[in-house]
Amino acid sequence: MQDSSEQLETTPSTWTVDDVDVEFLPLIYEIIRSLEKDPHDNAQKSRDSQDTTQKILELQRKLEKSREQIRKLPGIEYNTEEQLKQLDVLRNQLRLKRELLHKYRNMCSFEIPKA
Repeated sequence: MQDSSEQLETTPSTWTVDDVDVEFLPLIYEIIRSLEKDPHDNAQKSRDSQDTTQKILELQRKLEKSREQIRKLPGIEYNTEEQLKQLDVLRNQLRLKRELLHKYRNMCSFEIPKA
């Protein structure tokens, strides 16, 4: 578990969605599987209970780590309306730049006379 916390500290400050670790299902599956066990031995029940508690704590740590990573995503501080507005602005800029490129491609090319 120490490796993942060190990895979190050493990663760059710019995060993408692909960088966020959201692999919770294997842990949840292990927790459910350990809860479904029905041992008849009390000592085994105690060990299983400790294992389950440990897995739940690991899941909690992983959830908190994911929350921290999500907070580092660019644009997360904006609400949905602000994000859509920014997306509109960027799409408009892209459209204008494409129009300019198209315009410059279709312009007459000037040739330099050879002396």
